Amino acid sequence: MKAVATGLLVLLAVIFLVAFALQERYPWLQYVRAAAEGGMVGALADWFAVTALFKHPMGVKIPHTAIIPRRKDQIGASLGQFVEQNFLAEDVVQAKIRSLGISRRAGSWLARPENADRVAREGAAAIRGAMLVLNDQDVQDIIESMARRYVLDPPWGPPLGRLARRVLDDGHHLKLVDLLVDRAADWVLDNEGTVIRLVSERSPTWVPQIMDSLMGLKVHQELYKFVTAVQADPNHEVRRQLDKYLLSLTEDMQHDPEMIAKVEAIKHNALGDPEVRTLAARTWETIKAALLDAVGDPESQLSRAFTTAVRDFGTRLATDVELSAKVDGWITEATGYLVRNYRTQIAGVITETVERWDATETSRKIELQVGRDLQFIRINGTVVGSLAGLAIFTVADLLLR
Repeated sequence: MKAVATGLLVLLAVIFLVAFALQERYPWLQYVRAAAEGGMVGALADWFAVTALFKHPMGVKIPHTAIIPRRKDQIGASLGQFVEQNFLAEDVVQAKIRSLGISRRAGSWLARPENADRVAREGAAAIRGAMLVLNDQDVQDIIESMARRYVLDPPWGPPLGRLARRVLDDGHHLKLVDLLVDRAADWVLDNEGTVIRLVSERSPTWVPQIMDSLMGLKVHQELYKFVTAVQADPNHEVRRQLDKYLLSLTEDMQHDPEMIAKVEAIKHNALGDPEVRTLAARTWETIKAALLDAVGDPESQLSRAFTTAVRDFGTRLATDVELSAKVDGWITEATGYLVRNYRTQIAGVITETVERWDATETSRKIELQVGRDLQFIRINGTVVGSLAGLAIFTVADLLLR
């Protein structure tokens, strides 16, 4: 295109020379000369304008030339600002997101079995990669620190007391009491000999053995009667005293410093440093082994459940209007938040990228992208200049006659 535009300039120059040389002999060639003269002026002017965008014409550093290489950074900043203000405006982006119907499209895609299987495979690969990349000791340290922060460091007494109080208020402990009384009754019934032996061992040596046996038998009978009475009567004094003791215990666990200290001592004795560290290690090893085994087998229960869940979720997204509207709302709000808070940084990518470009190379690339249109500007300038020169000469010639 440069050759065409330049060739047209050369052609007009030749026509101008011929017409200028023969216009005395052939007066009508004056009009041809004027047209060629105007065309050369237009071609040269537009050549200078087009060239001045990308370089210094003929290497001469004329002011306000080589505009793109000199102002590359400002152009990049202006382009970034233009994109930020016109394309990354929150209302523009949110309107576009709402018009896309992302949730329904995603739901239709996920509802297809082959796509759900693909998501499950990719998810399994991601889990395997994460398991292999994670440092076991680091994860164990995190689990241990979380256990200490959320389990061991807070006092156990008050929350356990409140929990126990709710259990007592709701009567959930009664079944446990019934179970203990039933077991006690069964034990007493099945261990008559044990009761008699214990009585005999604790009676004075001068008491005849027959009396020991009779006494032991009587104690066993009375003990069994007592236990069965407690078993049969929901309002037995023993039960009321037990409830009273448990209620008192729950209050002490919440408010009595001595009881709270005892609970803390039991906690630290049961869960000291070695125990917590061992528990964290075993917890992570168990979780890791279970996940790796599950994701490594496409037919495992976890893999099948995950695939089914993905497919079901996709079906719901595609068919449930209320759910899809909620998801679209979340996506729109999230996009609006990102644009609202990070659009300057996003648009800054354009500015920073342009700043890193080489000025000469940038100018050359832009010239190649828009070069054909720029050369058409030169050609149009040549044609318009020719017509203008012809018109100006014609009007002047008519006025001077």
